[in-house]
Amino acid sequence: MQIGPETVVSFHYTLRDESGKELETSREGDPATYLHGANNIIPGLESAMTGRDSGDQFSATVSPEEGYGLRNPDGIQRVPIKHLAFKGKLRAGAVVQLSTSEGMRTVTVAKAGRHTADIDTNHPLAGQTLVFDIEVLETRSASAEELAHGHVHGPGGHQH
Repeated sequence: MQIGPETVVSFHYTLRDESGKELETSREGDPATYLHGANNIIPGLESAMTGRDSGDQFSATVSPEEGYGLRNPDGIQRVPIKHLAFKGKLRAGAVVQLSTSEGMRTVTVAKAGRHTADIDTNHPLAGQTLVFDIEVLETRSASAEELAHGHVHGPGGHQH
């Protein structure tokens, strides 16, 4: 079954930056699974998946605009440390949770002080061109419940 709207896709990936440095891979564990057309993955990768089928292996280069966006220079903010959830000593480069009025949000520490920290609210991969090496493992039609909820249920997907 070719990948298109209302298709559930399971795939393995290796993510690299432009220089070829590996950033992340699913190949040591469970594959990624998503509902195509429901904005469950970044737009550039979803576009590259369209029309593919089980067994396909390919590479996709995704621009920042089609990935995690451009870096926003206004994304650096100073916050009281009491609003951050972390373990151990707070250091620059640490990825921590920031308590916001909308719930917890992942941020990166740019600079840690005694009482405050400068945090970067940009996604860690914002501004980067990304290269995905993809192996499509399985495709299937989404269930009515998955379509209604806008995501995959069951193994590799969201559990209720």
